[in-house]
Amino acid sequence: MRQRLFALLAALASAVAFALFLPGPTASAATTCATGWNASAVYTGGNSVSYNGHNWSAKWWTQNEKPGSSDVWADKGACGDSGEPPTQEGFVVSEAQFNQMFPNRNSFYTYRGLTDALSAYPAFANTGSETVKRREAAAFLANVSHETGGLVHIVEQNQANYPHYCDRNQPYGCPAGQDAYYGRGPIQLSWNFNYKAAGDALGIDLLRNPWLVERDPAVAWKTALWYWNTQSGPGTMTPHNAMVNGAGFGETIRAINGTLECNGGNPNQVQSRINNYQRFVQVLGTTPGDKLSC
Repeated sequence: MRQRLFALLAALASAVAFALFLPGPTASAATTCATGWNASAVYTGGNSVSYNGHNWSAKWWTQNEKPGSSDVWADKGACGDSGEPPTQEGFVVSEAQFNQMFPNRNSFYTYRGLTDALSAYPAFANTGSETVKRREAAAFLANVSHETGGLVHIVEQNQANYPHYCDRNQPYGCPAGQDAYYGRGPIQLSWNFNYKAAGDALGIDLLRNPWLVERDPAVAWKTALWYWNTQSGPGTMTPHNAMVNGAGFGETIRAINGTLECNGGNPNQVQSRINNYQRFVQVLGTTPGDKLSC
């Protein structure tokens, strides 16, 4: 009896040891995300979309029903390069929608860089109704697209302007050099005093290291969000306040470049921004509202 018990224990120990050394399940390749869900689009049975990091399949006809909110959508599992949701919680622009807006963007301007930057200004595209949130995101990205040629340009293209952005009257001067404060990033941050102010607000020493804006995608997006949420420029309000308080898209143009473009200054440039905005609100499944021009 004792020999049989020892034999059973030995067999059990061998089985456990064998199991411990068995290879675990290998991670499957990440599933590609389908085209992002659009609230205004009509979907019929079998149509696929992506939303919040998952692919979904419609079971029958649907419109304006968020995947996961009703039985019409079947969850087909996580998608994306990392297998993680490609959107920050609450952010109204999915990675698929971002890619749709900027099909020819420079690889520097990553979606992850944008979502990593959102924590600096949590009220951005996260204030008011769902419509207001989507309009603000579309307005920001429309102006960004105009400033960078569709997220193509990282730095200002006219290098002859580079030495002009150092205001020596500031007490801190231009420690990075006379020609170091040229336009960079999604809203083309320029001038030493703007680098100082943005850096102070973000806790980053951009006065001494302005090159971070063209080397770190999250920093680049943060500087754009800094301007959008805190600066009124030649306007009377910040672009963020213009969108959440109903002043309209035109006031965001005024805050960014109103001196040169608004009040008939350059109607073609204004219309270019409006065209971007109208296209982006459509991608996000909402409407543009009124007061589009300045």
